[in-house]
Amino acid sequence: MLQITGTAQKKAWDENILPPVEMVGDGLWSIPVPIPDNPLRYVLVYVLEAGEKLAIVDAGWDTIEAWDALKAGLEVMGAKVEDISAVLVTHIHPDHYGLAGRVREASGAWIGLHPADAAMLKGRYVDTSELLSRMEKLLERSGVPNERLPDLEMASMVIRSLVTMAEPDILFEDHSPVDLTGWDLITVWTPGHSPGHVCFFSEKRQLLLTGDHVLPRITPNVAVHSQQDSNPLGDYLQSLLKVRNIAAYEVLPAHEYRFSGLADRVDEIIAHHQRRLDEIVEAVRQRPGSTAWEITIGLHWSRPWEEIPDFMQRAANGETLAHLVVLELKDQVHKVGDSPWRYYPGPGL
Repeated sequence: MLQITGTAQKKAWDENILPPVEMVGDGLWSIPVPIPDNPLRYVLVYVLEAGEKLAIVDAGWDTIEAWDALKAGLEVMGAKVEDISAVLVTHIHPDHYGLAGRVREASGAWIGLHPADAAMLKGRYVDTSELLSRMEKLLERSGVPNERLPDLEMASMVIRSLVTMAEPDILFEDHSPVDLTGWDLITVWTPGHSPGHVCFFSEKRQLLLTGDHVLPRITPNVAVHSQQDSNPLGDYLQSLLKVRNIAAYEVLPAHEYRFSGLADRVDEIIAHHQRRLDEIVEAVRQRPGSTAWEITIGLHWSRPWEEIPDFMQRAANGETLAHLVVLELKDQVHKVGDSPWRYYPGPGL
C-alpha cells in the first residue's frame, strides 16, 4: 500500500505552493526548484552531503527563478553552489538537466548521465534540423491534420532556451556504483520515459531516487517520438518490473512527494497502462481504420482535449503511438499504409 512519507510536500502540493526545503535523511536534503508554466510546478532536487562536498540529483530548468531557488535552498543548508562537486542527472529532459551546465560553470562539478541520453544531446539541444524533420514525418504518419502540423512540430523548441548545453563528464552504466564519499549509490538503468533514464539505489539507506520513473500520483509521459521510436512502453514496463522488488523503504521521486510502498505503486502504474491498452483496442474495434491522432483525440484525458496545449497534445499522441506499438507486437492491432498509418483489429484479438 502506498504511504506518503513526504507529508509536508503533500500538504504543499494540495495547497498549490512550493514545499519547504527539507532534511529528509541523514546528510540528505530536498530542494524544490520551480518549473515555469507547467502543471508539475517544481522538480525536487536532492542534495547529498558527500564528505566536505555536495552532490545533487537533478538540477532544474535553466531559468533565473530556478537558479535563485536552488541557491536559496542551499543557503538553508548553510551551503552554496560552489560546494557542489557532482551533478547526477536522471535523464535529459530540461527540468532535470537544464541547470547542470550552469552548476558546473559555477562549481567545477562533474556531470553524470547515461550513455543513451548523452547520445541524444546535440540532436535535441544544438542541431535540431533532423529532429524536426523526423517529428514532422511522425506527425504526418500519425494523421495530424496539415493545419496543425507546424504548431505541433515546433511545440518543444521554446524549451531549448531553458537548457545550458553541457556534455557529461561521467557516463552511468547499469548496476555501476556512483563514486560519492559516504554513499553506496548504485545506478539502475530504467529506460522508457527516456532511453537513458536512471534511478539511484542505496541499499544501506533503503531508498530509491526515481527521477520520473515512478511517481506517487501520476505516470510519466512514455511516448514514441523522433528520438525514441522503437518500443518505449515495452521498455518502460520492463523497467518497472526491474525496480518493483528493490528493497527500498522510501521512494524519492523528482516530482510531487516522497512515499513508501514501491511494489504497490508499480503495480498501479502497470494496471493503468493495461487499462489504456484495453481502451485503445476498443477504440480500434469501434472505429477500424482510425489514425493514431483520431484515436488519441477520442481517449480519456485528465482535461478536455481543446484545453490541452500543443506540446502536451503532441506528447499524448506519442503516448498513443507507444501503446499501439505494444498492441502491434501482440498482434492485437495492425497498421496499414504509410502516411497516415491506419489501425485495424489484429489476429491476436
